[in-house]
Amino acid sequence: MTETKTAGPYPPGPYPPGTYPLDHLVLPTASLDVARARLVSLGFVVAPTGIHPFGTENCCVFLEDGTYLEPLAVGNEQAVAKAIADGNVFVARDRAYRDKRGNEGFSALVLGTEDADADHVRYVEAGLSAGDMLSFSRAFTDPAGESDTASFKLAFASGTGATDAFLFACERINAPKVDRTALQIHANGATGIIEVVAVSNQPSEQHRLISIATRSPAAGQGSSTAFGLPNATLTLLDPVAFETRFGIPAGAPSELRFAGIVFSVRFADTVAKLLAASSVEHDIRGDDIVVRPASGQGAAFIFREIA
Repeated sequence: MTETKTAGPYPPGPYPPGTYPLDHLVLPTASLDVARARLVSLGFVVAPTGIHPFGTENCCVFLEDGTYLEPLAVGNEQAVAKAIADGNVFVARDRAYRDKRGNEGFSALVLGTEDADADHVRYVEAGLSAGDMLSFSRAFTDPAGESDTASFKLAFASGTGATDAFLFACERINAPKVDRTALQIHANGATGIIEVVAVSNQPSEQHRLISIATRSPAAGQGSSTAFGLPNATLTLLDPVAFETRFGIPAGAPSELRFAGIVFSVRFADTVAKLLAASSVEHDIRGDDIVVRPASGQGAAFIFREIA
């Protein structure tokens, strides 16, 4: 059974009742300057730096479909340490990820919700809560210098002991009343995120976490499983399937690890020419242009032309 609805900036269904849309992706980085330079070389427009009240900072890439990338760096070590001591799950998980995986990567998939409090209750009841909820606000400024305040409420889910990746629900309490149009027009023609790819050598053990967080059932089995969201697909592959598809070794992670992002673009030729002009190495694999992870780009970026 399906239903049609609209949640915030996300497209209408049909999709399974209650299934949550992709909101954004968190990409830890050692330096926002490095991340900004790398993303610009890939043809993206990058937003001005946003500063969180708990010591982290970001430089987001906004897309026409309402999703976005959040490159995340540590801007104030003292504030981060205090936030961790105070029980801030977002900052604590970022620190745990960096301690285990280094300062470059892809740590979290964020789902849009209209009731983060109810999500927190669901996670607790399922034994998947990663800790206390978080509410915060930060200033947002567009390229024209117009400012407003963005406010969020977050609820966190994670598998037992997993530090490689986690999922959380994000309720937008106040969306900034600024014009993002200029931030959504990218030289590479990217219009949205159509797929997020995760890896585990024990994928069946991750099904429950993902299904509860997304409220989407798993489709498929074995080396490849898909979870349909209103605006994207979350695909879980074993390491062999990931390397076969993208030509990139994935190691042998027993925990859930986010590894790839597939962008819809208007013209593949535009992307290929831009990458060549920027001296960015890339591979053509069927209909996909694959760019391996690099400093400031913590995941494989895959560009696919969508008519």
